[in-house]
Amino acid sequence: MTTNTLIAGFGGQGVLFAGKFLAYKGMLEGKQISWLPSYGPEMRGGTANCSVIISDASIGSPIVSNPDVLIAMNLPSLDKYENEVVSGGTIIVDSTLITRKVEREDVNVFYIPANKLAQEIGAPTLANMIMIGKFIKETNAVSYEAVEEGLKKVVSAKRADMFDINLKAIETGYNF
Repeated sequence: MTTNTLIAGFGGQGVLFAGKFLAYKGMLEGKQISWLPSYGPEMRGGTANCSVIISDASIGSPIVSNPDVLIAMNLPSLDKYENEVVSGGTIIVDSTLITRKVEREDVNVFYIPANKLAQEIGAPTLANMIMIGKFIKETNAVSYEAVEEGLKKVVSAKRADMFDINLKAIETGYNF
């Protein structure tokens, strides 16, 4: 099984961090992974996306042209990538920031108010991890078990105080 995922949003939304978490989680489960970040020249507010491939077999190319899953963190990302998702694929939309509906009828769509939920749990910067929780719930790319192990790989010692709230954000998205 191979899952080609594209996570897209503005710089500063944690798009690359979310992708790195998925890559480590897949690697810890013994899968083949690829993580390819891409961002505009602006540090915050510019465009950012990353391609994550999680596979049971060798990965030929890190490029995700037609994702199985799109995680859209903002409207420009949904506008740009909606039509690139494969038929039968999945689109996860942050419905706090994106008010329009997905126009396609041949994909599975999940609307999750990630930014609103992040505010409610006291973690306004972790909408990305709420979206990852929903991704884990709705796909079979990685398991929910041992999420902590994946987080240990991406939450630095300098930011150890953020470990528990990241875990809560993933749990919030998973249970939404």
